[in-house]
Amino acid sequence: MSVVFDDSVCMLGEGPLWHPERQQFFWFDIDGKKLITHQDSYQKVWQFDENISAAGWVDKDRLLMASETGLYVFTIETGTSELLVKLEAETAVTRSNDGRADPWGGFWIGTMGKNAEPDLGAIYRYYQGALTKLYVNVTIPNAICFSPDRRFAYYADTATKQVMRQALRAEDGMPDDFAELWLDLRDEGLNPDGAVIDADGRIWLAQWGAGRVACYSQDAQLVETIEFPARHTSCPAFGGPDLQTLYCTSAAIGVSKVQRDLEPTNGMTFAVKVNATGQKEHQVIL
Repeated sequence: MSVVFDDSVCMLGEGPLWHPERQQFFWFDIDGKKLITHQDSYQKVWQFDENISAAGWVDKDRLLMASETGLYVFTIETGTSELLVKLEAETAVTRSNDGRADPWGGFWIGTMGKNAEPDLGAIYRYYQGALTKLYVNVTIPNAICFSPDRRFAYYADTATKQVMRQALRAEDGMPDDFAELWLDLRDEGLNPDGAVIDADGRIWLAQWGAGRVACYSQDAQLVETIEFPARHTSCPAFGGPDLQTLYCTSAAIGVSKVQRDLEPTNGMTFAVKVNATGQKEHQVIL
């Protein structure tokens, strides 16, 4: 059974990251423009002037952090940020969303309209100093994750209710040929959100509006579901010293004030021990 890891209510919790060198958990409130962590059992919050959404770890002291205008190198101890590359900085109507580091040291990041306008977003990859646009006409980019054998990337456009699988080139991790449909949730009316892959190649997929994370086998068969006391589960991450704790962020947006009063855990961040072992999050190589 899941427990509340942190009772702060995020309007849009996202981007959970277990830092393997610090043994420390980070996550974001996109709408609150906050980066949050627990350090020595105490919560620490950094406030920003724009939406921030996802991160990868660069080394023990630094994160690569995605905002609505760029990718920044964030120094944890000082709370300072240095712009690495602009990300749709020329438009005020988009922001970053889901992102994750890949096995080659690259970083994939999705963008979207701030009001989820259709087809306004894209998915990019930052690798060896270059930001490359991989996919266009995306509405809500999510579920970016990578198979442990390095053969595939997965991603979703939540608006389509479909998860795609993309073959990757072994030499540099760039897409090889076209993506293929891997999981179609239209008949079930389920909305794929953030996802993470465990060491056995199973995908743990948050499903927005369903209050759960669903685990699927490599051939897209449902294995199990884990329920959380929040309607809008947004993204899972493996953490803990043995990588067997599944964390999950959630969102309070889209839940009426009346319902939030009845269910105050909407927007909180949760943890549950699972019978699975996660992958160590990949290091971003600048």
